[in-house]
Amino acid sequence: MKKPTAKKKAAKRAVARPRGHFAEPAVDAAFSAYPAPVKARLLALRRLILDTADTTEGVGALEETLKWGQPSYLTTESRSGSTIRIDQVKAEAGRYAVYFHCQTDLVETFRELYPELSYSGNRSILLDAGEKLPEAALRHCIALALTYHLRKRKAR
Repeated sequence: MKKPTAKKKAAKRAVARPRGHFAEPAVDAAFSAYPAPVKARLLALRRLILDTADTTEGVGALEETLKWGQPSYLTTESRSGSTIRIDQVKAEAGRYAVYFHCQTDLVETFRELYPELSYSGNRSILLDAGEKLPEAALRHCIALALTYHLRKRKAR
């Protein structure tokens, strides 16, 4: 019997989680509360996170929920990665961010790989709603976060 390819697995997961649908009303409400330009960018970022999870080996389905009032993405099925959160930057209009667990080395790794991106300490990548989304770099950073624990387990 042939093993399903990563592409077929991704297609199966995509059917279970339509892109425009929010499983939790609270997440839908959080997105609805954002100003239009930031909301559009956060929704694009959400699609990028979900697509990256679907195409990254070992990640499995994501749980989308709110943590600290922010849309958050957890690898509860596979336990392969670290939580990713997204939100507008409260102190700076028109800015938004992708947040990572500050006790990991993820942002430090991202700084080495992508010095052209903007960062805040050891916890986030900062983005501007008026600029094009750096999709390739973000996709790689998201994949690294979603497989963080998987890589740590393999290293042992």
